[in-house]
Amino acid sequence: MATMQDNQTWSGRFNEPVAELVKRYTASVDFDKRLALFDIQGSLAHAQMLASCGIISAQDLKDIQRGLGQIESEVVSGDFVWQLDLEDVHLNIEKRLTTLVGDAGKRLHTGRSRNDQVATDIRLYLRSAIDDITLLLKGLQTSLLDLAQHHTHTIMPGFTHLQVAQPVSFAHHLMAYFEMCQRDVERFCDARRRVNRLPLGAAALAGTSYPIKRELVAELLGFEAVCQNSLDAVSDRDFAIEFTAAAALTMTHLSRLSEELILWMNPRFGFIDIADRFCTGSSIMPQKKNPDVPELVRGKTGRVNGNLVALLTLMEGQPLAYNKDNQEDKEPLFDTVDTLTQTLRIYADMMGGITVKPEAMRRAALQGYATATDLADYLVKKGLPFRDAHETVALAVRFAEQRGVDLAELKLEELQEFSNQITDDVFRVLTLEGSLAARNHTGGTAPQQVEAAIARARKLLAS
Repeated sequence: MATMQDNQTWSGRFNEPVAELVKRYTASVDFDKRLALFDIQGSLAHAQMLASCGIISAQDLKDIQRGLGQIESEVVSGDFVWQLDLEDVHLNIEKRLTTLVGDAGKRLHTGRSRNDQVATDIRLYLRSAIDDITLLLKGLQTSLLDLAQHHTHTIMPGFTHLQVAQPVSFAHHLMAYFEMCQRDVERFCDARRRVNRLPLGAAALAGTSYPIKRELVAELLGFEAVCQNSLDAVSDRDFAIEFTAAAALTMTHLSRLSEELILWMNPRFGFIDIADRFCTGSSIMPQKKNPDVPELVRGKTGRVNGNLVALLTLMEGQPLAYNKDNQEDKEPLFDTVDTLTQTLRIYADMMGGITVKPEAMRRAALQGYATATDLADYLVKKGLPFRDAHETVALAVRFAEQRGVDLAELKLEELQEFSNQITDDVFRVLTLEGSLAARNHTGGTAPQQVEAAIARARKLLAS
């Protein structure tokens, strides 16, 4: 009979060693070692519970605590030696613990399986990541508010179908992204509640015969509740999918803003300039200044979307309970956390380095008959039905277009050719400032309303 390696916890069942190719193919330690500190955290709570329940001795607990403390120091310092032969983060730590404290280390795994252990580690990791991402989102929101604060009276064209629609303030436009980010924060906070449930104690799939206290472990680890079904506890990855879906939405929002920054920086728009530290040049065209960061955000959005599809596809064919397929949940999840974290961190800085060009925005807002709707509203207030007012203004726009002038540049007599309801007070509503001021209601683009929105937003962030 072949001799089994003594580092495999399950080798007694087999009569030949794992092939080297299989070992490399199935090992996860190269990427799941980032769970090490969370694995130690979960193990310390598990050990404390085992001692509390009389399943291990007080001396075993002390030895385990001492050994795990040393391992934690080795991991943090980079001195821990990771071994591919030991397959994953859990067995690497367990082997080192046993080397340090002997039989006490072997008793740590009592009442648990790697199935519920890894599910716990991932939840601890993701809970921490969500907390970090939430803070980064709020940092981006603060950058948006700081920029908006200076531009409540800066007028730019608002677009639909990427055509000039109506004038808005630049601050109002930025505040739309603040609202998107706020929904992102809410989604992550909501997802965190479902992440923050303890699977440990489900063991392999059916629970354990030891008299454990799962609620004690939950309390020690700061979980709000325990997973109520052992089969679901070890096989559930809904929380990872939900997180990645929220991350994909956040990246989608940033991708939309990136597209606008790219357009606005183009000389055809010339609305803004992005600080040099976020841009690169061309290897052949010396005049180029390329907005690489927002372009890369657009590209990385596809990457995160792909991670979401990967996780959904990973789970869609799995029967209960745990399957080796679930080893593939970590890399897309880790990549999503890394991508989103890096993107949010750089985005907040980039927004603080934007130079706004109000004159260019104003010139663009004067093109495309942005105040046409204001003229229609003016006629409605004079008693004309809206559909008739709409048609009247459409004819006036066509006339102005043929003349190559804006509506505000038409003479009163020319405007009166289209409606005798028009009097000399019409020019107040045809100005950009008049258009903004007229939308003085909650959610409107009037400077007064935008300033109030910014104040509410700052209060929200401070709460």
